[in-house]
Amino acid sequence: MRLALDEAERAVLGGDVPVGAVVLSPDGTTVLAAGHNEREATGDPTAHAEILAIRRAAAALGEWRLSGCTLVVTLEPCTMCAGAIVQSRVDRVVYGARDEKAGAAGSLWDVIRDRRLNHRPEVVEGVLATECARLLTDFFRGR
Repeated sequence: MRLALDEAERAVLGGDVPVGAVVLSPDGTTVLAAGHNEREATGDPTAHAEILAIRRAAAALGEWRLSGCTLVVTLEPCTMCAGAIVQSRVDRVVYGARDEKAGAAGSLWDVIRDRRLNHRPEVVEGVLATECARLLTDFFRGR
């Protein structure tokens, strides 16, 4: 999560909401890819940290299936990112701060673990939640 927090801090430099993500290999020790929000920096509405990290991890592996991989992200994924997580076959999602307004991993919706879908990753929430939430709170207070 500390690596994801480092990524989140990079987002602020581009004027983006500080969310960072890291994809770990199936062994859990190798970082396959990382990303941070780049919507403002690129003008791409899909440039969320999770989407960018998933794209980069797939490129690093040379395939779209991220079976066995873990996505670590500072903020609970939204519905778009939750859909990408399910579609990419990530096995585990670890996130820091809950997103009561747009979260899709248990707070507002639970897309990731919806029993109607063909793939349901494990979800671990609240890892370094205070630090993750503080970064977001500080960003929005400064606006």
